[in-house]
Amino acid sequence: MMARLRVSYEYSEAEDKTIRLGLFLIVCGIVSLFILCFCWLNPTLQNMQCKPVNCTVLSVQQSGEMFECTFTCGVDCKGTSRYPCLQIYVNNSESYSQALLHFNEQQLLINPKCSYLPPCARDNQKNTDSVLKKQHDWTKNISQSFTCFFDQQRRPDDVLLERSHDESVLLHCVLWPLVSLLVGVLIVVLTVCARSLAVRAEALQKRKFS
Repeated sequence: MMARLRVSYEYSEAEDKTIRLGLFLIVCGIVSLFILCFCWLNPTLQNMQCKPVNCTVLSVQQSGEMFECTFTCGVDCKGTSRYPCLQIYVNNSESYSQALLHFNEQQLLINPKCSYLPPCARDNQKNTDSVLKKQHDWTKNISQSFTCFFDQQRRPDDVLLERSHDESVLLHCVLWPLVSLLVGVLIVVLTVCARSLAVRAEALQKRKFS
């Protein structure tokens, strides 16, 4: 009798741990779903509003302005250097108007006046050389068409060469929290079902021997 009680106690304790694990996974799934949706899903949806359109390079030039960027040269080493502003103007097939090309949305937010932001080097000349190389490459593409991304509502005067996020971000934002949530629900349901079956089996066994 004592052995049966001990086994029943150990089995019940194992069930409680399993249920707690399932509830933990459910809570993690819900919390991570809210966090990922807030941090990634909303910006991704806004970014995906950019429609792919055809762009044609109209002009490639330097504005004459110099902008500062921050470089790092070690753990506690940081400073600023300067780079020239390259502007690439294109015509897009959506609005048929002139727009400033940006390589991605991150660069657009950092410096909306320039098309290209070079990797910030300590030497100003290296930054200038990087911009000149990019200018030379794009000058060869004048009058050539390519795919760009345009949002008439948010940025009618700018186009992006590439989007920062795509459908894969949406998949990861939703998939993994849902997997955690579903696994947690499955663990709880199976544990409850197993406990219910065990109680019924024990009740039938008692009736048989009574």
